[in-house]
Formats: sequence, structure tokens, C-alpha cells
Amino acid sequence: MIESHPKENLISNNNLCYWELNNNTSYWSKAFIKELGYNLDNIIIKLDFFLDNIIEKEYRDSFKNNFYNLVRYNIGFKQSILLKNTKGEALEYICKTHEELNVPLKNKSSKVIFFFQSKLKRHEKLRDNNFYYMETAAMTSTGSWYIDFEKKKSYWDNITREILEYPEDFIPSLKMAMQLYAEEHHALAANMFFECGLSGKPFDVEILMVTAKNRKLWVRAIGKPVFSNKKDIIGVRGVFQDIDDDKQKEIHLKKTSEIIASQNSRLFNFAHIVSHNLRSHSSNLSLIVQLFDTMDTLKEKLELLNNIKNVSDSLNTTINHLNEVVTIQTNTMQIKETISFKSTLNQVCKSISQIISSNNATILHDFSRVGELNYIPAYMDSILLNLLTNAIKYKHSERDPIISIKTTLDYTNNDSVILEFKDNGLGIDMEKFGDKLFGMYKTFHQNDDAVGIGLFITKNQIESLNGEITVESELNIGTTFTIKF
Repeated sequence: MIESHPKENLISNNNLCYWELNNNTSYWSKAFIKELGYNLDNIIIKLDFFLDNIIEKEYRDSFKNNFYNLVRYNIGFKQSILLKNTKGEALEYICKTHEELNVPLKNKSSKVIFFFQSKLKRHEKLRDNNFYYMETAAMTSTGSWYIDFEKKKSYWDNITREILEYPEDFIPSLKMAMQLYAEEHHALAANMFFECGLSGKPFDVEILMVTAKNRKLWVRAIGKPVFSNKKDIIGVRGVFQDIDDDKQKEIHLKKTSEIIASQNSRLFNFAHIVSHNLRSHSSNLSLIVQLFDTMDTLKEKLELLNNIKNVSDSLNTTINHLNEVVTIQTNTMQIKETISFKSTLNQVCKSISQIISSNNATILHDFSRVGELNYIPAYMDSILLNLLTNAIKYKHSERDPIISIKTTLDYTNNDSVILEFKDNGLGIDMEKFGDKLFGMYKTFHQNDDAVGIGLFITKNQIESLNGEITVESELNIGTTFTIKF
């Protein structure tokens, strides 16, 4: 529908150059029509007339796509364009939508494009725009690309080739699309391009890509649909921005924050032992000494001596635990060695062979994906020993323990090594005990020999070398520990 004056214009000031869209109605302000040298008798207020007669050819496609994205998806835009007046002169304008200018509208379904005329001459504008575009793209490591559905071809600029480490004469193809993305992000890449190409949904995501040199890097990918004159989607256009340095800093900062939180937790546990456990032992000793002075018979005093022995043993155990907590950090300075998962597991199993045999435990392992790791041998022994003895200690009463251990790689985190340790034991109520699982002296079953120190030590050993341990568990089903080294 063509209307020069709709019944209710959302902008009353006709001295402004603007294009108002309200449902199927287009309205151009009097100032805009007059500035181009037209009048209502020799102008057709439609997109096709604008594209064919007013806007310069090199700006048509980009404006058309921005226009359709505004109409269909309410996506605002800002764009520099050249418009021809009736004398054939090219005038430079800057287009901004009402979203870009934060202009409130009475009717939320309406959309407005404002045109602000620049005073630059055409040749100056083209030269400067091209220079600033190239400079900005180079400084921000932002390369542009285009996928043409009709010709079934892909196009990259030189900066995209630089980001992805391909030579300047490299010609991309649609067949190689998936190999540009890390395996773990294949689904994300496929979904975002499928939704954009099919339904016109734009995307702006951080994704892990793979360069020609097989190097992984983080990229910000932004894409929008490209429309034909019939408003069909005929391609996807966008940019890749290299954000790998910033992303790696973000990941490192997150890890550092987690390490600090873990160290604070260790300090809290250490303070708890010192302030609570040691004080309890000293109070018991003090009380026994006082009672000892009040006893008259030798028999009564000998009985108190046995109590002193028990308190002394408990005190010695607590001090040993404190020593273990303190030495975790100092032991990180030990020299790492290339250790074999299989050899270490065999060594640990030999040391507890009697426990394994008496409980009829079955231990399965698969180290085919990753067989070796550069690590502190004593730590690996301790980790496997604690997890194995716990799995056997907390076995289910109605079945023999079956323990499965395997290694794999975490492709999302610089190919870090993962150790998965799974049992079929009693399991743990994660809703009730999940946040206390790795705490010192925390026990969750009624075993008489449960102390609550093993998992605490294991977690601290792993985290002291910037690793991570997580757990999934279900009561009466079993528990799975996942360690990222």
C-alpha cells in the first residue's frame, strides 16, 4: 500500500528525513521527498522504487537485507549509503533506525528509518570508508564471509583467511564447512547456520574453530540472512572475529578464581582442625590430668592412663592429617614424571590385593585413549588408592563391587586428560550431601572405619595441580568420579 500521509503518523515533524513503516503502509516525510528533488506525482513510495531509482547500486544489497531484518525480525541497524536525487547527484546519508536512536514510538508494530545527510563528497566518502573499514577490520581481527545458497559457494575476505590461517589464494567451499569447527562444536555450528538459512534467525555466538594449521581458537561468529527481491533467503552473510586471547584469559581467570576458592576452603578446614579438633584433644587431656589428681586408688589412676593413651592416639592422628594438608602445596614442587595409568593401577592393586580378594571386587580398566600422563607419581598413587578403597569400603551389601576406570580427552579444554572412575556401590544422596562431599571429616555412611579424610586429600591433591574433580551419584546405584588433570 502507498500512502503519502497515513491517518496517524508517529512522527509529526515533517522537517525530518525519515521512512515510517506501519503494517503494510510506507510513509516518507515531506523533507525526505523534497531533499531528493521529487514530489508526490513523480515518486512511488515503495522499496523497489527506492532500490531501483534512488540508492546507489553498491549499497542496494546491504540496505535491502538490513530493511528485511528490520521488518521481519525487528533488528535495528546503522548504515552509510549514497542516494541519488533527480539531478543524478549522489548524496551521502547515514541511516539509523529508531532502535539505534532509542526513539519511543506510540505504535510498537511500527518501524522508522531516519536519514541524516553528510556533507562529505562522494569520492572522499568512498575512499575514506574503504580505508576505515580495512583499518577497523584489521585492528579488531574481524573478517567477513558470505555463503551463497543459489551458487552454492562460499566467499571470504583476506582477514578471514588470516584468522583461519589459510593462504591468500585459498578458495573456500561448502563441503569443508564442518572441518572449520572443533568437533565438540559441530552441533552448535550446524544449528546456527540451519536456523539462519531456513528461518532467517540471526546468530551471535562464541565458537571454537580449527585453523588450516589444525590450531583451535575461539571466534565470535555473527551472521544474518541475505534476501532476494522476492524476500526469499538466498544466503548468509557475517563476520568472524578472533577473540582467542580474551577467551583464554577469561578461562584462565575462571580457573584462578576456582583455585583461590579451593585454597580458601583448605584454609577453612585447616582452621577447623586447629580450633576445634586440637582444642578438643587438649581439653580432654586437661580434664584427665585434673581427674588423675583426685583419684585415690592405683586402679582408678591406671584406668585414666588408658584414656590418656586413647586421646594421645587421636591427637597424633589429627596432627598427621594436618601435616598432609600442609604438605599438599609443598609437594607440588616435586618433579613430574611420565607415568603409566596401567602400571600405577597395577601397583595400587597389589598393595591392597587382600582387600580386593576378600571383597570379591572386579576392577575393569580402559586406558586405550590416553595411556600416560605427566604427573607427580605419589599423587597418582594416592588418588587411585583412595578412590579404590572407598569404592570397596562402601560396596552394596547385595552385590560384589565392580569398578570401571577409563581415560579420555576433553576437547573443549585444550585436550586435557580425563579419568573416569565408576562403581556400583551404595551411592550418595547428592541433594543432601553434595556440597559437603569433599569436606574434611565428612562421612555419609555408617561404616565404623569411615574417617572422612580420603576424598578431602584427593580433591586437594588434584586442585593443587590445577585439576578438577566432580562427582555424580545415585543411591543404591553407584558413584562416578570424573577427574580433569
